[in-house]
Amino acid sequence: MPVRSAALATAAGAALLLLAAPAAPAATADAGLVTESVTVDSAGRVTADGAVTLSGTYRCTAGSGPVFVSSTVSQGDSSVRGGIGGTRATCDGLEHRWVNTGTPDAVVLEPGAAHVEATLMELRPAGIVPLPSFHARHAQDVTLIAG
Repeated sequence: MPVRSAALATAAGAALLLLAAPAAPAATADAGLVTESVTVDSAGRVTADGAVTLSGTYRCTAGSGPVFVSSTVSQGDSSVRGGIGGTRATCDGLEHRWVNTGTPDAVVLEPGAAHVEATLMELRPAGIVPLPSFHARHAQDVTLIAG
């Protein structure tokens, strides 16, 4: 009988743990909706002095640190990319626009085809140094227009 008592005690303990555990949220019709995303507009601008403006949309939920939309652009050699600014994100679950403008140091850009990558990144507190946590990323071919 000791084996039977041990089995009953284990089953009762498991049942109590299941009752104490928080219930999983029920699936809803909104379960397929994306809660965090970043997009890139199909066209950007490049001025005669090399300044580039890129834009798109983002959506994010609250984080524990500041969140930014950063962007990089390349033309021709995809291994050489230039950083184009950064925008502070408002993470309230709503869709917002982002616009980054900058003059990259590593690459000279001209009107025409280019490749852009936008990243939605949070700097989470982790001891002394905040660590990056990526919420969303999107890469897309775009056209840089003079102006």
